[in-house]
Amino acid sequence: MTITAPPVDGRAIGLAHYASRAVLESVLARHGISFQQSVTLRLVAVAEGPVDRARLAGDVVGALKTGRPEADGVVDGLITAGLLAPDEHSLVRLTDAGRKLHDTTSAETKAIAARIYAGIPSDELVVAGRVLALVTERADRELAAAAATPGQ
Repeated sequence: MTITAPPVDGRAIGLAHYASRAVLESVLARHGISFQQSVTLRLVAVAEGPVDRARLAGDVVGALKTGRPEADGVVDGLITAGLLAPDEHSLVRLTDAGRKLHDTTSAETKAIAARIYAGIPSDELVVAGRVLALVTERADRELAAAAATPGQ
């Protein structure tokens, strides 16, 4: 029997997002870190050295579609928790504790993701990736246009 999949739409994308995020948040909760903190920590972890704090907050705003005060608050919280540390000038860097937490949660979620994606043909994942990248690009454009023309 062949299962006919419905075409992708916002509901399908949303259901996949929330299911995946719930799995991720269950891992993060065991380690005492929020989704927002995890995203921010990852941005610093994948950088090759300290990052400019203002740029980091801007990247968090872009990734999470949140406001600048919220992004600054997440960075502050990570510094308070000892997972990030101020570096010279306006830079922040990952601490040893931050690196360990990032590596641990990444390894756990990588194993879960492997189970979730197991058996999905790679060519279908490539197509899905292209579609999601295009949807993200267009949605970001819509958000930018809405921000440029408030009240419409």
